Amino acid sequence: MNESRVALVSVVITLLLAFTPLSASAQNSAQELQESRRRLEEIRNERMRLERQQQRLQGQVHDVADELDNLERQRESTSRIVDEIERQIGGLTNQLDRSSAELVLAQDNLAERRAVLERRLVDIYKRGVLYTFQVLLAAESFGDLLSRYKYLYLTSRQDRALLTDVERLRTRVGQQRGEIVRVKQQLDMSRVEREEELSRVVQLAGQRSRRLTTLQRSAQATERRLAELERDAARLNTVLASLERARREDAARARASPSTATPAARLPSSVTTADLGNLDWPVDGRLVYRFGRDTLPTGVVIRLNGIGIAARVGTPVKAVESGRVSLAEAFGTYGLMVVVEHGDGFYSIYSQLQTASVRKGTDVRRGQTIGTVGGANSDYGSHLHFEIRGENQRALDPAVWLRRR
Repeated sequence: MNESRVALVSVVITLLLAFTPLSASAQNSAQELQESRRRLEEIRNERMRLERQQQRLQGQVHDVADELDNLERQRESTSRIVDEIERQIGGLTNQLDRSSAELVLAQDNLAERRAVLERRLVDIYKRGVLYTFQVLLAAESFGDLLSRYKYLYLTSRQDRALLTDVERLRTRVGQQRGEIVRVKQQLDMSRVEREEELSRVVQLAGQRSRRLTTLQRSAQATERRLAELERDAARLNTVLASLERARREDAARARASPSTATPAARLPSSVTTADLGNLDWPVDGRLVYRFGRDTLPTGVVIRLNGIGIAARVGTPVKAVESGRVSLAEAFGTYGLMVVVEHGDGFYSIYSQLQTASVRKGTDVRRGQTIGTVGGANSDYGSHLHFEIRGENQRALDPAVWLRRR
């Protein structure tokens, strides 16, 4: 009887040990793993936002510093993702160790309980099916009968509990093995993900470095281009000033001696302030840039003295008003250019031409074709660069003088 009670107590203690809930440290580890996954999701969302922002920057004119900053922030986000994955790998490794230890304990308990169950089955088999009746019938008194019945009842309950314990331990061993397989799969996936993110860190760092090098080269090229534009703009102003000075000198001589006046001195004014908003467009097309300040794709701000009108290469370019051709030649960054003088210091300028169909000194009528559109190799594609200059060669906004469309 005492041995039976001891065995029963031993079974209960073993079950309590086998089915003890996770320790406080294990629960904390699980919570930390869950928190790390939440942070990882937040960082991924932040990086996705930065990637969308980078796509928008690539599709519009922007400050190059914004793009470089975006790439650096993407790299930092990816490094944080790697750190979180490292934490998860550590947590999963601890979880794997705990699961392995619990599996060993469950297997040991299962082996022990199976051994006890086997011994009990052997005992039951040896005693035979009539053992219970023999024990009860051998009672010498009613009190002895009750004691024997209680003994048989406790023994039977212990046997049922032992069988239940074996089944539970077997189920737990299967669960622990499944948990170990699951954790190992998560570890493998996390390690692969870590390698991918590490490669991405290197890729983003290289992308930023290459972009910085490209931008530096582009900045140098832009500086050279701007220097050329400023040089040619200054040279054009000098040419226009020379033309205007010669016109005024001829006009002064014409007033002094009308009979000796040159054709240039007798050129009537064809453009006045009354023509604001009434001049014909030299070519039909959308504006690729406007008069005044403009930002290049590299982020550099420049000032434009005219407008750019997009059109196919070879499209006829027409004079906006009658006048006399003062210049028809290649002019540096302006490309092939035609300058038409309209009198009283007004000039219209047509550049980035593919061909010019007029020569210096010839008179042109309003709407007459003076050349064709070129500029296919420029930053803006094929287009006409058109300017209007007024008194003292001051650049005027052509959009104010042309008809509204």
